[in-house]
Amino acid sequence: MIARIWYGYTTKENAGKYENLLKTEVFPGVEQKKIKGYRRMSLLKRPLKDEVEFVTIMIFDDLAAVKEFAGDNYETSYVPQKARQILKRHDDFSEHYEIVTEINYSR
Repeated sequence: MIARIWYGYTTKENAGKYENLLKTEVFPGVEQKKIKGYRRMSLLKRPLKDEVEFVTIMIFDDLAAVKEFAGDNYETSYVPQKARQILKRHDDFSEHYEIVTEINYSR
């Protein structure tokens, strides 16, 4: 399994707008692509001193699935134009990690 991790930053004023865009347009758009090997996506958020940091983590079965999503230049970040208009800054490249262990605790 592969985790694709990306960082983006907004002003505090635009944080809600950006989060809403991700939840209502960007994430559903990814789901609609029906990429074989795409498993899930998580959104993380934390306030910083002068901005808000967002982290997306996408999980894929393998690198072939990542390339189906992002193309041959799969390390290049996927940032739709609407998101670019709200973001203060963002990573131009996504990081990719092999998931070597997952532990699920049930209570």
